[in-house]
Order: sequence, then structure tokens, then C-alpha cells
Amino acid sequence: MGSSAAALAEQLDQQSTSLGSAARSDLLPGNVAPGCTISALTLRDFRNYPTLNLCPAARAVVLTGPNGAGKTNILEALSFLSPGRGLRRARLAEATRQHAPEARWAVHAELISNVGPISIGTGLMPDTDADAGERRQVRLNGEAVSSANALAEYLDIVWLTPQMDRLFVDGLSTRRRFMDRLVFGLDSGHARRVGAYEKAMRERNRLLKAGAADTGWLGALEGQMAEHGVAVAAARRDGLALVEAGMALSEASGAAAFPHARLEARGLVEAWLAEMPALAAEEKLRRLLQERRFIDRDAGAATEGPHRSDFAVWHSAKQQAAEHCSTGEQKALLIAITLANARLIRERKNFAPLLLLDEVSAHLDSLRRNALYDEILALGGQAWLTGTDAELFAGLADAGAFYAVAEGALAPCPAPKRG
Repeated sequence: MGSSAAALAEQLDQQSTSLGSAARSDLLPGNVAPGCTISALTLRDFRNYPTLNLCPAARAVVLTGPNGAGKTNILEALSFLSPGRGLRRARLAEATRQHAPEARWAVHAELISNVGPISIGTGLMPDTDADAGERRQVRLNGEAVSSANALAEYLDIVWLTPQMDRLFVDGLSTRRRFMDRLVFGLDSGHARRVGAYEKAMRERNRLLKAGAADTGWLGALEGQMAEHGVAVAAARRDGLALVEAGMALSEASGAAAFPHARLEARGLVEAWLAEMPALAAEEKLRRLLQERRFIDRDAGAATEGPHRSDFAVWHSAKQQAAEHCSTGEQKALLIAITLANARLIRERKNFAPLLLLDEVSAHLDSLRRNALYDEILALGGQAWLTGTDAELFAGLADAGAFYAVAEGALAPCPAPKRG
């Protein structure tokens, strides 16, 4: 990779030129699924890949190989086609290829988006401002855009990773991020409102820590926190209700293999919204923040608000909280929620999201594996799946492109025979 933003831009443009025409011809209009479909993927200096060029013209892309071969790295690269820090939530520099510290990683994809064929390039930018922190450049059809948030207008990506298996027993922040990502898939403005709330909260924390006497500015920030915070809480309540109802939208006969779940955004503001109008909740939160200034100053953080809310899940048939369910039941609940979210995105946008499913089949019995594959194919978009054993993906033999991954290299391999 080059050592400047111009070099990165030139590389992304070159990848678009070299892959664009050929990649699009791989997916003729009659074969394109009604959802996001990656027709070409190029990586440069990403994790353990010096370079990778892949043109998978299939509804399901299955990557198999031993642990540590680089399967998840490909899914992470795809996750950078959406806003945010990717499915690992790693620092941007951490995605740079090992043993190449001066390199700048880049990801390029040719895809069918909700507005038609599009070229997306993204990569780590060199910083000209030492105080600016890590940044990544994003280019759409060769044109630079100011923010990765623009990617949300073109595609939705839904993912499930082994790290999420601990969702129900990990800390609040992990569950809250999962909840907010569910809502973001249904309400593109949710991320902006969460960001605005957190920005106002950080500024208020800074003023309180500094002992600022400007009560007018504190009041203005608390007003912003109240306005955006109530909107965030309301979007969570509405979004989770939709996902819960969406579990009944399955088109696949095997969907009964996955349990229905009850979902709740559990927090102070969310509880207020069950009892009063949004404007009343907004005023109540504003007053509470004002009353707790000294408490929050001593704590060094805002001690109440939607940034402290939790995501609660119950197994409906068993009437049992998810954290008390077995490991297998928790996995099935996560899959059920993820599939319901993907179906709702398709129903609301008339376009299925891209699915990234990392090691999702390993701990499922044959009934649930086949139900999962039926659901993936019924959804209509493209899914990328990883695993150590190709035989576990026999249910996708007729619709999948299979690749063996070894030491940062991919090779096409035969699909396993259906049992």
C-alpha cells in the first residue's frame, strides 16, 4: 500500500476498474437475488491477507478451514462495508496485516445494492493530524465521501459471531450495542440520535469535571440529552417490538426449530415511555439530569439515562430469561433474533441484507442447521458463512460457492454431498 491518502484512493480506483466489468457480468439480472450480493471482493494488507481477489457468484459463500486460517478476517473485511468499527470492534490499525506495520489496509467490493450495482472502497488513512486519531477513507463508485455513515444508504449488513454467544451473560454495554444495532437496521436515524446523545453527554461530563459555573450551557446540554435520549429509548421500544413480531414472518417450514423470544429495552427512560407521552418523559429526564449534577460530577459520568439501559430476552415457550437458558437455547435465541431482524429489514426496504455468519453451524443439531439454511435461502440475499467442517454445510450444496481457507489463501473446493 501507498503511504498517503492519494495512494490509497488510487489503489481503490484501480481495483474498481480491474474488477468492475468482469464482476458484474458474473451475476446476470436473472440470477441476482433480491438482496445485497457481493460479486467481487479485493483485500490488500488486511489481517493475514497480503492480497485477495474473490468473485463469488453465489447466494451462499462458505469458507471452511482450520482455526486461525483467516476465515473470520474475510467476514470482518465485509463488515467494514458498513458504518462503524466492524464485527470485531477493533481499532482500525489492528486490521493492518501483521509484519507490514507501514501498510494501509484496503477493502474493495463490487456489489448489487438497494440502488443497483455499486463499487465500495474503504481503507485506513494515514493521519496528517496527530490529534485526529484513526480514520478510514470511503469511496463510492470512485468518489470520496465524507463519512462512513453514507454506506448505510446503500446496504445493510447483519452478522452473528461466536463472541455474541456470551451476549446474555456479558456486561450491559455488549447487550446495549447489540440492541442498538438491531434497531439501526430498521431505523437508519437511530445511530445519529445515539451519537448526538453521547456527544452531549461527554460535553456535560467535561463541564461538570471542570467545575464549570455556566449553568446556561449545562442546561442546554441537558436539554439535548433529554431530547435525543427519549428518542433513542422510543426507537428501542418500537424496534424491539417489531423484531419480536417479525419472528412470525418466517417463510421456511423449518423455522419452528428456533424459539420465539420476548424482547425488552429495560431502562429508566424506556419505563417512563410506557406510562407517559414522549414530551413528558423528555421534561422529566431534563429535570433529573439537572438535579443530579453534583452526583454525576462526583461519579465522573452521567449516572442515569438511556446509556445505562439493558437488553432483556426471554424464551417465550419456556417463560425463562435467556441468561438462565442452556448454551444451545441461547444460541438458538440469538439466531432467531438475527433472522427476524434480517427479514424485517427486507420487508421494510424490499431488499434483503447481507448476512455474515461466523461459526454459526458448529453447535447446531441437523434439524436446526437445515432450518437455518432454509431461512437463509428464503430470505433471498447473500450469506457468507464460516466453519471448520465443510460437511456441516451440505444443506447449502446446491446454492453455495465453497472455498477452502489455509494460511491466508483461498481455493475453490467441491461442495459436500447432501445426505
